[in-house]
Amino acid sequence: MRVLIVTAVPAERDAVTRAFGTGTTDPGARPGAGDGTDPGTGTDRLARAGSYDVIAAGVGPPAAAAGTATALALGSYGLVVSAGIGGGFHAAPGSLLVADAIVAADLGAETPEGFVPVTGLGFGTVEHRPPADLVRAVAEATGATPGTVLTASTVTGTAERAAGLLAAHPGAVAEAMEGFGVAEAAAQAGVPVLEIRAVSNAVGPRDRDAWRIGDALAALTTAFGKLAPVLEGWTRT
Repeated sequence: MRVLIVTAVPAERDAVTRAFGTGTTDPGARPGAGDGTDPGTGTDRLARAGSYDVIAAGVGPPAAAAGTATALALGSYGLVVSAGIGGGFHAAPGSLLVADAIVAADLGAETPEGFVPVTGLGFGTVEHRPPADLVRAVAEATGATPGTVLTASTVTGTAERAAGLLAAHPGAVAEAMEGFGVAEAAAQAGVPVLEIRAVSNAVGPRDRDAWRIGDALAALTTAFGKLAPVLEGWTRT
């Protein structure tokens, strides 16, 4: 089974491939194209490591969805993983989190009564569920805490907004910007999805001095070092 791993930026992509020890960036490669000898897209966003294709698709839900959909159209995959760093709710920097639900936190409409998700307007979806058995296996192998990972187009920057998100989503463990876009593309292609986040900062007021991006990237590398046998041994039921 080939696995597509979707990150936002090259630093996250490289943190993942370091876990495999054999990742190479291939500017002429096409996702899913085997040895990379076929003419490709000309992008240097792709790294290949064994049975894994790791891409840096860009920041935010639209870029994540577009990059994932393109890769899925060009290659054959049994699983898509959204991976990277993110903000944590009550989780220390360097902690690892795995989504048991991938939720679009700000897809909907503002009303006088408050925010209404797009499903409350009578259409669309705001949630994707990764395979429960795979989530459990990932948590057991890595020590990751399972919970809802929120996708937001605008990163939370106030305590009030953080509290509002937790009130609306009591099971939330993290906030990031790409998971729902990746999950939407995977769902359209009929491929199961997983989301893994390493915490770089607390969700709430922006305090760059408190961010631990290096620790989060290191945690991401460690996590994927433990995940390889889990992902390679998992069979969709």
